[in-house]
Amino acid sequence: MKKMYGTLAVAAIALMATPAFAQIKIGSAGPMTGSNAAFGEQLRRGAEMAVADINAAGGVNGQKLELVIGDDACDPKQATAVANKMVSDKVVFVAGHFCSGSSIPASDIYKEGKILQITPASTNPKLTDDAASKGNTTVFRTCGRDDVQGTTVGNYILKNNKTAKVAILHDKSPYGKGVADETKKALNKGGLRETMYEAYNDTDKDFAALINKMKQAKIDIIVLGGYHTAGALIIKQAREQGLAANMMGFDALETAEFAQLGGAATNGVMMSFPPKAEDDPKNAALVKKFRDAKYNPEGYTLFSYAAVKAWADAANKAKSVDAVTVAKQLRTGKYDSAVGVLEFDAKGDIKDAVYDIYVWKDGKSAPLKK
Repeated sequence: MKKMYGTLAVAAIALMATPAFAQIKIGSAGPMTGSNAAFGEQLRRGAEMAVADINAAGGVNGQKLELVIGDDACDPKQATAVANKMVSDKVVFVAGHFCSGSSIPASDIYKEGKILQITPASTNPKLTDDAASKGNTTVFRTCGRDDVQGTTVGNYILKNNKTAKVAILHDKSPYGKGVADETKKALNKGGLRETMYEAYNDTDKDFAALINKMKQAKIDIIVLGGYHTAGALIIKQAREQGLAANMMGFDALETAEFAQLGGAATNGVMMSFPPKAEDDPKNAALVKKFRDAKYNPEGYTLFSYAAVKAWADAANKAKSVDAVTVAKQLRTGKYDSAVGVLEFDAKGDIKDAVYDIYVWKDGKSAPLKK
């Protein structure tokens, strides 16, 4: 009897010593602090919900997932520090980053660390173009590219106001300048030459001189290549200084914080964004889960969710979490996701990306009627 008790005791101690934590580490990286923290929260919330759902369904290859969060504050140097930390933590996959200026330098570190990267939100073409040129096959995105959304905005202006005096503004970041330049290409190709092309600093608070210059040039449309915080200040100060020009931005305006910062001045502001996944009826149950948790899955939340789920589905099919092996699997088929059917090309971009034009009114953005 004593011997049996001893055996049971050893077994109990062994069970208690078994790690309670997950067996596979994955990451979510983005601006968890700073002026773009609203977007970092979108990425984190999407990844957290995906991990919870995947674990509830049995995990990946029979193992549970643990999520590691990295805060890059949309700063390239901080992004490389985050990437190096992910490598040292033995993370096998990262859903991130948000800013292209973070994703691009981080991608080289992830390649060396054998970490597969799927960004839910970085749209600069250089991310996947440069990776492909270097033979890096483990970079993907669940969003479209700036050459697609820049063309969408440019063509909208050409179709609706080809005689407009256009000011193209950008914040010098890889994202902001990239999307502004793609729009400029589309406008110039269509025969519209911009009246102004100006850079600003994302951290600026006073845009009086820039707005005065636009007033003197009688600008009709402001194309804003930049993030929502500066965008809100520019349009608010423009209205206060009597500039009636309309603003056309891009996907980095897609957070309720844009309207909170800019107030009534944001009414009428337009932007490009993919078809909103949270409005898709097939996502009703998933959206309800987010809202029951007191969070509205706006912007790139479901793109982050889709990135984690696509990786998990591919890893399960490949029966591996090796970056190169899972990357090959991602390219072999179609993945049904919260943001539609994902099919990746040789570079890791989604095929047939679509952007719609949205307009802000009373704190919300809605698609323009086609």
